[in-house]
Amino acid sequence: QVQLVESGGGLVQPGGSLRLSCAASGIIFSESAMYWFRQAPGKQRELVAIILSSGTTDYVEFVKGRFTISRDNAKNTVFLQMNRLKPGDTAVYYCNTNGAGREYWGQGTQVTVSS
Repeated sequence: QVQLVESGGGLVQPGGSLRLSCAASGIIFSESAMYWFRQAPGKQRELVAIILSSGTTDYVEFVKGRFTISRDNAKNTVFLQMNRLKPGDTAVYYCNTNGAGREYWGQGTQVTVSS
């Protein structure tokens, strides 16, 4: 059974930082591409960052230079380091992967950027 468990969200002031973690089980993590999505209230879920099994990363334009995705294959964990946070980054952040024709999601972790 595939499980993705996010943690690390919280309330932070504009300009602050947070580091999200997603612990994965039930998959061959080192061979899996991992994704971070987010969903703000009243908006559709949107892709934020990708890290392939090779370690190659990519980001959507609005987080480039501020967010960094990384992975620790020994711990089956993917991270999202978020710096210079803005109120517009407020959302529930979800970890995602796929395999055998299925998509898997974590339960999400709330990030609130507010003064």
